[in-house]
Amino acid sequence: MTPHTRGHDGQGRGWPAPLRVMVSLVLAVHLAAVVLPPLASPPPASLLANRLIQPLRPYIGLLYLWHGYRFFAPDPGPGHSLRWSLVTADGEILDGSIPDADRDWPRLMYHRRFMIPEKLSGMIPPAEAAEEIRREARLDWGPLVEAVAAELLSRHQGVTVSLDMVEHYLPTPGDIIDRKASRSAAAPNAWLDRVTPLGTYALTTAAESVPLPPAAIDAGGGQ
Repeated sequence: MTPHTRGHDGQGRGWPAPLRVMVSLVLAVHLAAVVLPPLASPPPASLLANRLIQPLRPYIGLLYLWHGYRFFAPDPGPGHSLRWSLVTADGEILDGSIPDADRDWPRLMYHRRFMIPEKLSGMIPPAEAAEEIRREARLDWGPLVEAVAAELLSRHQGVTVSLDMVEHYLPTPGDIIDRKASRSAAAPNAWLDRVTPLGTYALTTAAESVPLPPAAIDAGGGQ
């Protein structure tokens, strides 16, 4: 019977107990799949949430529930962007950034592109990391950066494009207080962004980009 069916006594009859238990379990599992991803990522993450989420990973992936809401609050951390400099076939130099608050419109486009450098930021070690660590990490982030480079080269008819990962400095409350207390503008280099070079790329005939070695860049006059 449905929840609205009435018996001979005129009183409504609810779902059978086994069905109610089963529906409650399904709803509990789905609620856990919605709540656990923000708790399990991005770091720092709860160890308990990371353990509880393991059996739910296939379900979370199937419904695309892996959303890191904690990315925005309460401690979002520094922001990131991809800075690029492109040389066209005519020798013109074009510069840009991903995302670009002035050009990425509608706003959903800005948000989608905003997630590209944020995804890469967790894959790329800092420039001062050991060579072995950076070499192994490149196997993970290299294909994504090459795809971004190929898109830029195709869109702007470029010959080469250089990309940098920029981690924007996030001033602490103490930094703000110190700047106000000084009663003067801080030195230009007081709050420096961290810049990690990602290499220079050229477009192949297969509409894919390939990283260029430094010698080839120098010989070609690129960045």
